[in-house]
Amino acid sequence: MNRSQIEKISKALADGTRLRIFEAISHSGHMNCGEIVSMRGVTPATVSHHLKILSEAGLISCRRKGQFVYSETVPETVEEFARALAKLTRGKKLPRR
Repeated sequence: MNRSQIEKISKALADGTRLRIFEAISHSGHMNCGEIVSMRGVTPATVSHHLKILSEAGLISCRRKGQFVYSETVPETVEEFARALAKLTRGKKLPRR
C-alpha cells in the first residue's frame, strides 16, 4: 500500500459520521442504505456521500441484490492498511504515489 492510499483511507475514516457508518457495516456484515439511514442523525444524501467516499477508499464494496444495494467491508483493505501503519511505526519508508 502506498502513501496515497494510506492518506485516502485515513481521510475517509477521520470523519466521525463515516467512521460510525463503517463501524456499523463492519459489525453487521452488510447493510443496505435504508438500514444506514435509520441510524440517528444520518440523512439519505449524507449516507450516499459517505458511502461513496468509503467505497473510493476501498474500505467497502457495494452490491445490488434485487432492489437494494448492500454495502460490506473489504477486510483485505483493512488488513493491508493495518500492515502499512505498522511499517510506519517501525520507521520504514512507504512507496510514494
